[in-house]
Amino acid sequence: MRVSISVAVAGASGYVGGEVLRVFSAHPDVEFGALTAHASAGERLGVHHPHLRGLAARILEPTTPDTLKGHDVVVLALPHGASAEIAASLPDDVLVMDCGADHRLTSADDWAEFYGGEYAGAWPYGLPELMTGKGNKQRPALVGAQRIAIPGCNVTAVTLGIQPGIAAGLVDASDIVAVLANGYSGAGKALKPHLLASEALGAATPYAVGGLHRHLPEILQNLAAAGADAARISFTPVLVPMSRGILATVSAPLWPGVDSSQVRTAWEQAYADEPFVHVLPEGEWPSTSSTVGANTALIGVGVDEKAGRVITITAIDNLVKGTAGAALQCLNLALGIPEVTGLEMNGVAP
Repeated sequence: MRVSISVAVAGASGYVGGEVLRVFSAHPDVEFGALTAHASAGERLGVHHPHLRGLAARILEPTTPDTLKGHDVVVLALPHGASAEIAASLPDDVLVMDCGADHRLTSADDWAEFYGGEYAGAWPYGLPELMTGKGNKQRPALVGAQRIAIPGCNVTAVTLGIQPGIAAGLVDASDIVAVLANGYSGAGKALKPHLLASEALGAATPYAVGGLHRHLPEILQNLAAAGADAARISFTPVLVPMSRGILATVSAPLWPGVDSSQVRTAWEQAYADEPFVHVLPEGEWPSTSSTVGANTALIGVGVDEKAGRVITITAIDNLVKGTAGAALQCLNLALGIPEVTGLEMNGVAP
């Protein structure tokens, strides 16, 4: 006999909240409780997410601790700075997953520099595939956890792409270069002139150039966990005219004497047992279109012999493996449910 899991979603009117509802709807044990919003409270969910037909008639409630209490799981799909106060008022025996940034960083100084405001402390980090030492991963830290910080989407793509080389001691982590092509849903639903179709269509636009992106300290935190004592990364995200997806090209110098066979072996061994991270055959490179709607990360790996650098290209759906799918993956681990339950591995094409 299956036991239902009551899930409340705060911030249900936004892109992340809507994707949490879509992805979690496929889980056989999940039943949705309160669906909340701020300015949209009192409106039908279908006004904001007409594609979610099974939930379209639900009325959005105010985002308050009282509304969110009484559930087995609370998913916070809120802007940074909005989650910590609500989370602090929820009972300790509730599984709370923060899809925002409030509990990702272990350094108060990094929080002050990149976000500002009061530092709320770090929760167990919700990237099961994160390498945390020779042969170890983050997964065991999530089993039975009651508070989980879901990673940033860009962070997931960069981390998965380069961490095998760091953990295996093959790359010089002091000179990592990452350039990402990002879909516009990663910027959220707020109406801003540079996010309008008239500005975005037909254009590729860089942003947060020169070490300013808020995901930077989180990436470095992950690379340190994988074994990089003093990693340095040049990180440049670029908005491109697609609604969802991230294509992360990451390169780093190989240490002298490392050959291409060692590189491929390291990446294949790192993800051999991972259900959602797939290293493509040699010479194949991923496309974001192959990951749309799926909780998969597709990774192509190669070596630029003339430059002496490893090149990895990682494709994910920023709203699934980058956020909502990762949250469901973590829910399964935390509650002792098989990790793949309710999660889609096949993308939508064409």
